[in-house]
Amino acid sequence: MTKKPPEGDVTADDLHVSKPKDWAAGVPGIEQAMVPSFRDTGVRRGMKGLLAMNQKDGFDCMSCAWEDPPERKTFEFCENGAKALNWEATPLVVPREFWAEHSIDDLLEKTDYWLGQQGRLTEPVYKPVGADHYAPISWDRAFEILGEELNALDSPDRAAFYTSGRTANETAFVYQLFARAFGTNNLPDCSNMCHESTGAAMGETVGVGKSTVRYQDFEKADLIIVMGQNPGTNHPRMLTALEDAKRNGATIVAVNPMPEAGLIRYKNPQKVRGLIGHGTPLADQYLLIKMAGDMALLQALSKRVLDAEAARPGTVLDHEFLGNHCEGLEAFKEHLAGLDEDRVLQATGLRSEEIDELAERYLSSERVIITWAMGLTQHEWAVPTIKEIINLLLLRGNMGRPGAGASPIRGHSNVQGDRTMGIWEKMPPKFLDAIQREFGFDPPREDGVDAVAAIRAMREGTITVFVGLGGNLVKAMSDTPVAEAAMQKTHLSVQISTKLNRSHAVVGESAMILPVLGRSEIDMQRSGEQFVTVEDTVAAIHASKGSLSPVSPNLLSEVSVVTRLARSVLGSKVPVDWGHFERDYDSIRERIGHIVPGCDNFNAKVRAPGGFDLPHGPRDSRTFPTATGKAMITVNELKTIDVPPGRLLLQTLRSHDQFNTTIYSNNDRYRGVKNGRHVIFANAADLAELGIADGSYVDIHSEWTDGVDRVAPRFRVIEYPVARGCVATYYPEGNVLVPLDHTAKVSNTPVSKSIVVRLEPVPADVRPAPTTPESARVPAG
Repeated sequence: MTKKPPEGDVTADDLHVSKPKDWAAGVPGIEQAMVPSFRDTGVRRGMKGLLAMNQKDGFDCMSCAWEDPPERKTFEFCENGAKALNWEATPLVVPREFWAEHSIDDLLEKTDYWLGQQGRLTEPVYKPVGADHYAPISWDRAFEILGEELNALDSPDRAAFYTSGRTANETAFVYQLFARAFGTNNLPDCSNMCHESTGAAMGETVGVGKSTVRYQDFEKADLIIVMGQNPGTNHPRMLTALEDAKRNGATIVAVNPMPEAGLIRYKNPQKVRGLIGHGTPLADQYLLIKMAGDMALLQALSKRVLDAEAARPGTVLDHEFLGNHCEGLEAFKEHLAGLDEDRVLQATGLRSEEIDELAERYLSSERVIITWAMGLTQHEWAVPTIKEIINLLLLRGNMGRPGAGASPIRGHSNVQGDRTMGIWEKMPPKFLDAIQREFGFDPPREDGVDAVAAIRAMREGTITVFVGLGGNLVKAMSDTPVAEAAMQKTHLSVQISTKLNRSHAVVGESAMILPVLGRSEIDMQRSGEQFVTVEDTVAAIHASKGSLSPVSPNLLSEVSVVTRLARSVLGSKVPVDWGHFERDYDSIRERIGHIVPGCDNFNAKVRAPGGFDLPHGPRDSRTFPTATGKAMITVNELKTIDVPPGRLLLQTLRSHDQFNTTIYSNNDRYRGVKNGRHVIFANAADLAELGIADGSYVDIHSEWTDGVDRVAPRFRVIEYPVARGCVATYYPEGNVLVPLDHTAKVSNTPVSKSIVVRLEPVPADVRPAPTTPESARVPAG
């Protein structure tokens, strides 16, 4: 089906701002989920997809990685999951004449929203060196070109193979296998930009970088602390788990620089009380913390726990657990004895009484879960901050028992599974040894590049071929002009995609787009209909089987694209039967079972209703595969940010109508924004001090040690109850302000949640110049 898509772009004059909401979902959630689906996808196709989404015999939602409950409802999806399905399952397709009508320069002028609204990609297209348009080519010719280009490189390390989180386990496994058979560990992925800090911190302290709780633990918890997280927008089905916990007697505390509707009150759209009643209040305490103040808060809480133990010896700490399973307590006590309360209050923006209240809640709770997302992981000192979460939990034995533990929430479906399957630039020797035994070739042992390092390498010309399996790297990456200029320096950029985005316009000297099936679509191979598998945020693996007819018979599955690419590039260089992998995905899972711990007998286990849990020592048996064999209580020097006078700390965040870089609309109804995204949320008192009026326009300048003045021009100011000294703007529009080299220690994750900025007022009638590498990055002074 081909029809004219909506233009989609709006002007600043269309922007409307209203009062933010203090509750999430309810009847508007149903309306926003169902109406666009039926309008754009069609009632029959839309309803068929929605009824299959997240069901045990259906397909996994392609947006967030929230775990599925043991018992599924008929409608086991949220508003944003419905939007994701509508975006993917649309019958609107990009027509062949589109490529002749739109040059690369023309595509560069379009927004991501406009690009995404053009419909599904259905045929391979190629832009040769010197051309200014893509043109359709055959699948055979596409793989022939890729084989020629990759084999012409003087080193396999001149190529990078990027992965987006929506890639299924089977695709991820054959993709990393191909890259390593080709000869490189250059496997950057979207994890590098989100929960890499979590993996680093938890890997060192408890030995496993994944959640130590299951879905059922939330309803057993006495206290749930939600930090740096907006579940109402980023993983709305979590609100149901929080509601169930609250109705079972749990206390919930939110720690966040902004009030978020989904943490204040939830109107469950599948309950009468959510449709016509008041709903369920969630946060019993809401700490409006300064950005980057979480480490100080966590240390202050741990110190209060230790002080309570000193006042009542033997009654506060879990001495049996600490003695049998942990190391480092005495050094930790000594370190926190000198904690400066005034420094804590300065860093957090909180009052001592607020911290005391949370400490009392923690001390009076037997079972505590702390959950977090990118509000914690994207700071310079994110890794030690997350270590402090583990410290606090370990003190009272809140690990490895029902209703208690650490719960990082991954924001992208199967981003965790991709890592399990080997998508990482520095997989451990044990994994590489297993590949060598199984497939008869020795994979490279030198670490590859992560996402930030890949951009640097493209900028420097040491990586000349980029292959992206899903995603939108140039838009997701920090320092947008630098990332785009780096991609444009490559000789060849390849995108394996379902729909258009910015990364299809920002291209190398030559470029190719390979269109693939969506997760919701039927995948038919020579051996019959196939299914894939995904891993959710609690390390549970389950099947995902598309139920909708593909929008075009010309589409290939991601597995088909990767295996055919491998055959074209490698030929018979390695003893891997890529054709068998393509014909029958069971053959992939069989080999995964020989390599990935916990995936033995994979095909049988994943066919059980609901799938299976991967083994998890800290959760299952209080065993900790760390360097010492015990959970590590760590000493971390408190780090805070000194913000100069007249400056503020900025974070980037999603609107409600988006998923990562995919923009569903220009609205954010929970925050009261309609028809616009170039806005900045600021505290009224801060605006008064700066002499900036609500509704006025400012240029946002970020300041860092490299002396470059990065500018996001002409953003509308919105007075908002954000923490004092803090401001926020939308991602990815704010990425231009985040220096490429400003990354978290250890994890190398871009620091997108604590950027020092200054606001420069501009006249309301001044229109912004196009954002280019030159206009967005100018010398300071």
